[in-house]
Amino acid sequence: QVTLVESGGGSVQTGDSLRLSCVPSRGTFANHALAWFRQAPGSDAEFVAGVSRNGGRTDYADSVKGRFTISRDTASNEMALQMDSLKPEDTAVYYCAARLGAGTEIFRARRYYTNWGRGTQVTVSS
Repeated sequence: QVTLVESGGGSVQTGDSLRLSCVPSRGTFANHALAWFRQAPGSDAEFVAGVSRNGGRTDYADSVKGRFTISRDTASNEMALQMDSLKPEDTAVYYCAARLGAGTEIFRARRYYTNWGRGTQVTVSS
């Protein structure tokens, strides 16, 4: 069972950048499709970005396309989310998620992911 740990959150101003990181505290997620979700207060969790198991495909929510970049590094066993041009509406708790055994698919629905981190807070003020 893969246990995920997020880091890199913080409080920033509009237009600033942050880089979130997700690593497995045990095991590896080399054979998993990976994704970032976020949940703002009073809202449901939403898909932010995903990367396929082999890293060859990525997908982004329209709200972050062109500003966020998801990546994975098999050698360092890390997934990252580079967030640029941050806006107040990006404020949320960000979670990384993993799904074992996916091929080149990326899943936008939470129900497909079996492993989750505890989240890292991102706060963007105007």
